[in-house]
Amino acid sequence: MSGTNLKIVVNRNTPGVVATFSRLGDVLALETNAVNRETVRDADLLIVRSETRVDRELLEGSRVRFVGTVTIGTDHIDLDYLQENGIAFASAPGSNSTSVAEYVTAALLTWSHRSRTSLKGKILGVVGVGNVGSKVAWAGEALGMRVLLNDPPRARQTGEERFLPLDRLMESDFLSLHVPLTKSGIDATYHLFDERRIRAMKPSSVLLNTSRGGVVETAALTNALVSKQLSGAVLDVWEGEPAIDTDLLARVTLGTPHIAGYSLDGKLNAVKMVYEEACRFLNVSADWNTGSKAGAGDLPGIEIPATLSDPAQVVRRAVQYAYDIELDDTFLRRIEMKNEDERGYYFMKLRAEYRIRREFAQRTVFLSRGQNEAREVLEKLGFVVAAKGGGNS
Repeated sequence: MSGTNLKIVVNRNTPGVVATFSRLGDVLALETNAVNRETVRDADLLIVRSETRVDRELLEGSRVRFVGTVTIGTDHIDLDYLQENGIAFASAPGSNSTSVAEYVTAALLTWSHRSRTSLKGKILGVVGVGNVGSKVAWAGEALGMRVLLNDPPRARQTGEERFLPLDRLMESDFLSLHVPLTKSGIDATYHLFDERRIRAMKPSSVLLNTSRGGVVETAALTNALVSKQLSGAVLDVWEGEPAIDTDLLARVTLGTPHIAGYSLDGKLNAVKMVYEEACRFLNVSADWNTGSKAGAGDLPGIEIPATLSDPAQVVRRAVQYAYDIELDDTFLRRIEMKNEDERGYYFMKLRAEYRIRREFAQRTVFLSRGQNEAREVLEKLGFVVAAKGGGNS
């Protein structure tokens, strides 16, 4: 394989992917539903997102020798098939971890605002403490929460006492899930939160899932919300995507279309990681300089009104300006107005046409002197903080 002779099929809905991979060969950029057996037959490299199932059915008879997914998860990839057929593979673990942690932060602050209840002193249980879960734990501590951690593989590997059995996390006020979807082995996560597990949670607790839909059993969660066994749920991922259960959607606190990791920064990180792996596979030098500012433009500073003195409200307002999670919730709930056969397409459309969202580190928050108590929290969450009138606060 070499240079301009290469044919590369990519998902066109990924920022920077066409400009980046055009350095390696001829790029064919397709919509998700156009990535099929015929369109990939003559491709040498295939770059996909999580909506594309990559397996024998897609690749049999093709000349694809490298598959990259610009996602952290790999449950849409038949890894055994790739290995058996000598097809190289790359994913992007950790690329959108900051974006997902910021999503969880926004969800917690929205719950706090709606319920008029402080997060300080509340218990946040984090299930899966990898790239994402560790950042969620950091954010929870920044918000004044007590954080409990569960990660059986890490517990066995490190022997650290900070990793607790899952049963110990059932006292949590919030449980946030950050595990891969696996169906076998001692750490299988498929329906990890089934009727028995959900029933063990505190009745006042909230379940947050930004991992994979199959980690939570739909019927069990729906029943728990109907019976008030749980006080709420925040779901970004759903069993059966894109044909999601609208009865469950109607009952969750916040529901979004699998976009927790969809910051522009996270997407560009993923493209960079997969591109560099492709270059290693091709034995060529990587030339990465594709638009870290692609499509973003200059971001305005976040001005917090001087009249807002409560530190918790200052933090919530800054986060809301940077990322309005309730807007994503509003858009997804419109799926109920669609005909049943249109709902899957609408879900996919929300993902494919997702707005530009930047991470907190790209935003400057301007505070008045009386708002300095919120500065430390905002800085821990990743914001740049400055005093109104210039200079750091």
